[in-house]
Amino acid sequence: VIVPSWSFISTANSVIFVRGKPVFVDIEGENFGIDPNLVSEKITSKTKAIIPMDYGGLSCKINELMELAKSKNQILIEDAAEALGSKVKGKKVGSIADSSIFSFCGNKVLTTGEGGAVVTNSKEIFEKLKLIRSHGRVDTKNYFDNTDAAQYLGIGYNWRMSTITAALGLTQISKLDKIIKMRQENAKYISSHISKFPEIQIPNVPDGYDHIYQMYTIRLPDKITRDNLQNHLLSKKIFCKVYFDPIHLTTFYRKEFGTSKGMLPVTERLSEQVLTLPIYPNMTNEEKSYLVESISEFFEKTKAPE
Repeated sequence: VIVPSWSFISTANSVIFVRGKPVFVDIEGENFGIDPNLVSEKITSKTKAIIPMDYGGLSCKINELMELAKSKNQILIEDAAEALGSKVKGKKVGSIADSSIFSFCGNKVLTTGEGGAVVTNSKEIFEKLKLIRSHGRVDTKNYFDNTDAAQYLGIGYNWRMSTITAALGLTQISKLDKIIKMRQENAKYISSHISKFPEIQIPNVPDGYDHIYQMYTIRLPDKITRDNLQNHLLSKKIFCKVYFDPIHLTTFYRKEFGTSKGMLPVTERLSEQVLTLPIYPNMTNEEKSYLVESISEFFEKTKAPE
């Protein structure tokens, strides 16, 4: 199964859970998504599926990947954990691939604390997912209201979302557009104030794409500048973090699959340049001002003398 190394580790781990082998493919530098041109080169007779990932609230090149998957008779499973509500050429993320997954973890645009959802237009996938989430059991009515013997058609898990958890998510669905708009306004403010620094590359939004800013990630020219800026912001009590360190360079993947530094140059270079800054819907003007002023302070201090 073809996966990016530029993601949270669960993207690759999910393949191992079903006894598959993750095959890492490098990303492109525009959307930070898996590179469709490189995917084509990696497809073999053993390839079963492609799992691209949408980074930080911006879709990968999902249309190109879907076209490729169809031409190669591959299943496309979109890891859209970070992109709920975003669009590509007017189509919502989650409506293009064979199936897409969304995360409702605490840092996502819609959260239930933990958990997530899978969406698909395939009746076959839909029915299979219902079995997997509930011990492989066919449920025609609520299990605890059913006096008939249960039918178990295969192996499944206890992956049902609780009613309480679902209620948290349902209350936010009607607010989702408002939440996204607040994030976009905050991102616009931050971008307008820090784009004046030539060392900073603000988040890219290609034509035809909508960015929901689940994360606000900037790109610096090199690791030294990135690390120094991060340390400066942390000293100012501003939380900032690197998303992501490459999966293929983790101890587990090096040991189990023999992955090594140098195999994914774009992924490895970006991981040394990116820094994710705080962004959330109810950021106050004071918080945004403090963030941009702290960044300005760093670059003013590091300016070379005349």
